Order: sequence, then structure tokens, then C-alpha cells
Amino acid sequence: MKEELLSLQVTQSDETPTQVIGDSDRPNSKCYMWVHRSGEFYKKHPVVIYEYQKGRDHEKPLEFYRNYKGVLVTDSLEQYHLLDKKLPGVTNANCWAHARRAFAAAVKAADKKDPLSVKNSVAYQALQKIAEFYRIDTELKELPATDCLAQRQTRIKPLVEDFFAWAKQQAAECAVPPKSRTGQGLNFVIHQENYLKVFLTDGDIPIDNSASERAIRTFCIGKKNWLFHNTAKGAGASALVYSISETAKLNNLRPYYYFRYILTELPKYCDKKGNIDPAKLDQLMPWAEELPEECRKPRRS
Repeated sequence: MKEELLSLQVTQSDETPTQVIGDSDRPNSKCYMWVHRSGEFYKKHPVVIYEYQKGRDHEKPLEFYRNYKGVLVTDSLEQYHLLDKKLPGVTNANCWAHARRAFAAAVKAADKKDPLSVKNSVAYQALQKIAEFYRIDTELKELPATDCLAQRQTRIKPLVEDFFAWAKQQAAECAVPPKSRTGQGLNFVIHQENYLKVFLTDGDIPIDNSASERAIRTFCIGKKNWLFHNTAKGAGASALVYSISETAKLNNLRPYYYFRYILTELPKYCDKKGNIDPAKLDQLMPWAEELPEECRKPRRS
């Protein structure tokens, strides 16, 4: 699955904290579950890979993507920007959903205090401009990548350029206090400009990283119930199971039946020492045509 993922031109990544009792330096210290997935628009063999790591310094994704050549869509975490700088083959694209959050928070706070003045605020104007990017990009999602790129260049790129010119003007004129939510939002988008513009260069690059957040949501819901892992080995096992189940879902499989099938079949592929040649596993992959029909979700009529 990892080999398949790293062969793709566009991938996405995110991470979420998780508690691992036996791998923590102190009580309640955070360890991390990383998720790496195929680009949102890639439908042939979609892949989700979970990876447990004790921390989230840049060495963690650096090792995973060391031999990767392509575009990595992420949030604004500096660790991913270091990948862009340290790995010649990697281009980091940032997420517009993250770019709008400070403005959304400012509007929400202002709406409680002075609803009448909200529409005149810089934060509200920023949200309206970004919403127009999204509105047009949503119209383009069903187009082939080449057509989507042409439309983005013609219709969205001028709006993006206008947005950054406007944001820089607002910051230069000190239209809002720099430490306010709106000021922080302006500062953020200005410093992330190059990363936020990458989606304009390829129709296969999504405008945001929401697909990664959806891929990791099942784990986030789960950890509210089981709360923690006891050991790093247990967290690694959890990552393995989530990788298979989430990839199965993306490939329209029923996870229970897929697990039952591969656990039945895998022993047949083992040599006398219990090892399996990965090259022989093609017919067991979540996208394999050889999978039995019971593993597949019923097709809607």
C-alpha cells in the first residue's frame, strides 16, 4: 500500500495526537498518529496509511516521504514545509480551509458583540473572497484534470492574486491590530502565499486538505471511546488495522468481510519461516479484481 501511495503524483497528510502510556516521557504527553492518503481526486486505487510516531518533528514525515516525488497537500505545519526544502522531489501545497479559520473565528466572535458591523469587517471580506474560490472550484470537480487546470488558471487565479494583493494592503495599512484574530489571519495567508497557490498549477491538486481530515476522523472518534494505547506496539497495530479498514472503505469494500478474507488467505502465502513475498499479494489488495463479491459493497441501483 505504501509503494502504491508513493507512486502517485499527489498525496495528502495530516496528524492527530494520541496518548500511548508506555511510550510517553511524562503523564499526558502527546504522541501522534499520522495519516497519509492518496490525493482526493485519485479514484483508481485510493490508499490511506496510518503511521504511529512518538512525536511530530519533521524527521517523522521526512522518513516516510524520503523517496517521494510529487505534491504533498497538508495544513500549515512547519514540519511539512521542511520536507519541501529538504526533499528536492517534494512540493508542499497548503490548505485553504486552514487559511480561512482565523477569519471565521473573528467573524464568529464579532457577530456576538456587534452583528451589524460584521459585513464591513476585514475578516468577513476575506471569507467572502475565499468562498468564491471554493464556489468555482466545486463546479470544476467533475472535469478532467487538464480542463480543471485551464479553468482554475482562467477563473480562479485572478481572484487569488487579487486576494493576496488585498491582504497585503490591509496588513500594510494596519487596518486591523496585528495580534487580533483577523490580523493573525492576514499574517498567516501572506506568509503561506506560495504554498496556498500550488493548487493552481495542477488540476489533480485539491484546494484543501479536507480529505485527510476525513480519513483520520474514524480514529479520532474511536479514541474518544478507548482513550489511549498502552504500548507503542499496540499503537502500531492500531495503525495497521486502520490503514486496511480505511483503504477498504475508499475502495468500496465491506471491511469486516475483507478482513475475514485476507486473514484466511494470507497463511497460504507464507513460506516455511512465515514470511510473505509482497510481490505475490496483488490479488489480495483492496482494489484487486480477484476479491470475492461478498467483500464488496452492494451497488446502488
